[in-house]
Amino acid sequence: MDYSHDDEGLARQPIGYWSWAVHTATVGHIRSALAEHGLTQPRWWVLSQLADADDSGRPRAEVVDLLRGYLDVGDGMEPEVDALIDQALITQDAGTRLRLTPEGSELRTRAYARVSRAIAEIHDGIPPKEFVRTMKVLQRMIHNVGGKAWHH
Repeated sequence: MDYSHDDEGLARQPIGYWSWAVHTATVGHIRSALAEHGLTQPRWWVLSQLADADDSGRPRAEVVDLLRGYLDVGDGMEPEVDALIDQALITQDAGTRLRLTPEGSELRTRAYARVSRAIAEIHDGIPPKEFVRTMKVLQRMIHNVGGKAWHH
């Protein structure tokens, strides 16, 4: 791997640019993998939340509230849930509990395999200790400027 600068030059690089560049590249890579299965990233998040639910499903409000903060999706989660219902990938009962349909479960399983490959491609050649150290540095920078970031 060739780096853009030597170590001294990298130390002077703007974190704002490089964090934006890694966000753009990695999120784009994952979204492309999901698109192969006809999914947007917010729909993927909903399917994943429901995959871990028991037979009683999960309350819609709980799922939407949890995902609302993901990548600034905000109020855009409601239409994504509705789209999954319209596609018969999830159901919503009268009590507003969401459940995966068999088709939704099967799609999530196939998409999960593809997303796992995309994540492995992103992490290729990066030892786990190096990744953890990078995450700690980024979290410290967020803390230093009073920012907020938390992903479950």
